[in-house]
Amino acid sequence: MMKLEEFNYHLPAELIAQEPSPERDDSRMLVVDRMSGAIEESVFHRFPRYLKPGDVVVVNDSKVIPARLTGRKATGGVIEVLLLSARSTDDVSQTWEVLLRPAKRIRQGDVINFHGVCEGQIIERLNEKKWLIHFMTDGPFDQFLDQYGKAPLPPYIKRKNVHQKSPEDKVRYQTIYARVPGSIAAPTAGFHFSKEVMETLGEKGIQIARITLHVGYGTFLPIETDNVEDHEMEEEYFEIGPEEAQLINDAQRVIAVGTTSTRALESAADEKGKVKPMAATTRLFIYPGYGFKCVNAMVTNFHLPKSSLYLLVCAFAGKTLMESSYQKAINNGFRFYSYGDCMLIQ
Repeated sequence: MMKLEEFNYHLPAELIAQEPSPERDDSRMLVVDRMSGAIEESVFHRFPRYLKPGDVVVVNDSKVIPARLTGRKATGGVIEVLLLSARSTDDVSQTWEVLLRPAKRIRQGDVINFHGVCEGQIIERLNEKKWLIHFMTDGPFDQFLDQYGKAPLPPYIKRKNVHQKSPEDKVRYQTIYARVPGSIAAPTAGFHFSKEVMETLGEKGIQIARITLHVGYGTFLPIETDNVEDHEMEEEYFEIGPEEAQLINDAQRVIAVGTTSTRALESAADEKGKVKPMAATTRLFIYPGYGFKCVNAMVTNFHLPKSSLYLLVCAFAGKTLMESSYQKAINNGFRFYSYGDCMLIQ
């Protein structure tokens, strides 16, 4: 058994990025060679230089919904709601699984008012963390969500006023190629891609495969087991179309953008590394000892210590090399986590 504590590291708080870089492709990039152990400092707009014709870059085109809402109970108390997944939907009436904060005094039947244009009634408590709410809106629910919902930023990104929505976050906590609504956390490795980088990849003959994995609330949850192997992942939906699967299977190298693309690809790959087109859910937990079947290189941000994402990159590049890479990034002032800098591991 591997102990989770073995995957801890110390990060100075000032290196947790609170805002995105002014330009997406200006992010710094650490280039890590798994074979030689070499670690090189670069900038993301140079990313295409590290690729060659025959490589296929696989991106997750899931779109983050503005899933964080703030409402008030009849008593006047403020309640924060994080939408998780829709149980039933129509234009003005929708039922969702949600997280609530604070949830201590919430009871079945309670009504939460959202800005005078939407009411949410508590249907039932599903488990220790999840609740079921039925929403009724004056107009289309999607319009209400777009107007009043906020980007579901992770808790380590602090805002002076947590109830104030940031128009910048709605744009920047999203990839430029996001297409399919469904995520409540962003596939952040894709933040660094700009229109110019995408065009340069095309000019070099590097093809882009677009797949979808809807990031769930499990990405916010810490691993709570002492032993790595005892952790269970939350279920997430993914989809890979037949044309994309063929493009991936014909690639000289498969470069996965992010841990989400990596998990989708590895979930869909057979033992020979060939990806099958499918729409399915996955609980795949990748940690050291896992044998990768499909992914040859990876673009990824710097992840929280003791997280499933950090365990994944340790599985891909080796724990010792990742420890050295992260320490180099810390020593050289790289920015960490969702709005931070990135790595290319190849």
